[in-house]
Parts: sequence; C-alpha cells; structure tokens
Amino acid sequence: MNLANKITMSRILLIPLFMIAYMWNFPYNELVACVIFAVASLTDGVDGYVARNYNMVTDFGKFIDPLADKLLIATSLICFVGSGEIAAYMAIIIIAREFIVTGLRTVAMSKGVVIAASMTGKIKTCVQIGAVICVFLFGKELGVNITLFGKAYSIGYIAMFIATIFTVYSGVEYLVQNKKLLEDH
Repeated sequence: MNLANKITMSRILLIPLFMIAYMWNFPYNELVACVIFAVASLTDGVDGYVARNYNMVTDFGKFIDPLADKLLIATSLICFVGSGEIAAYMAIIIIAREFIVTGLRTVAMSKGVVIAASMTGKIKTCVQIGAVICVFLFGKELGVNITLFGKAYSIGYIAMFIATIFTVYSGVEYLVQNKKLLEDH
C-alpha cells in the first residue's frame, strides 16, 4: 500500500474516533469531534495531492478515496440527526445521492466507462465538509439563530440545508451527463 492510500485509510480509521468523541459525553467532546472531523477531511486533499504528484494513483485509491469521503460525511450526518442538529431529510437526501452516483459509476464500469469526479462533485464534497463544520461551530446549542418564515434556525442547520441543495444539484448533473449509460439498447 502506497503513501497516498495509507493517508486515505487514515481517514477511515478516524471515523470511529470521531463517533466516540461526538457521542461520548465529556468536556468539549463536540470540539474534539470537530477537530477529528476536520483532520480527517484534510486528508482528502493530501491523499489526492500525494497520489497525483508522486505518481501513486492506483485502482484501489480510486475506489477507496470516494468511499472514505462518503463514510465520513454519512457518519457525521447520522450523528447530527440522532442529536437533533439537522433534519433527517437532509441526511437521507445526501446519502441517497451518494448511493445513486455510486450505482451510476458501477453501471458505467460494467460498460467499460469511467466516470471521473466532476468539479461540481468536488465542490459538493467541500460544501458538505464546510456545512458539517458549521453545524459544530454554529449548531443549536450555541443559540446562534436566524429567523426565516417565522421559525428560528441555527446557522449550522442553514449551512446543511445549502449543502443538501448543492448535493441534489450535483447528483442531477451526474445523471444528466451520463443518462446514456442508463438506457438499454
């Protein structure tokens, strides 16, 4: 296993630590969880940089890197739904998009086509990471709220709503750009 793939695997190994820090009630547990999440998220850029610049791109890396991203984001969303920080529909939409795009990539692969990550997909991941960090920093517990349509929402909730909308856009873009792969001939 090369260095880039080891960095990716470290992201996956940080997920249980993130969960423990988030769910176990100790002083500053959410801050610790946020730092673990941020470090894990940073490894996404580092592993890609190392893989591209040091000729370490592998089939395993192409498989495990997006999977690691999806696991990290899904874990944080599920934790937030469980604690009431975000609405369940947000997590369902975001996770469903990931299943749909992964399924599309599987169909493409079976037809000998590789669907590379689009710029919109990469931005989507960054927006989701930013939204998760906003939930930590500006969640309901901090009392930083904005009133919209007569109801108060935390800045973190609004950030996650924006991430949800962007996730839908990104998913639709993947489907539209690759709709021929879904047609039976």
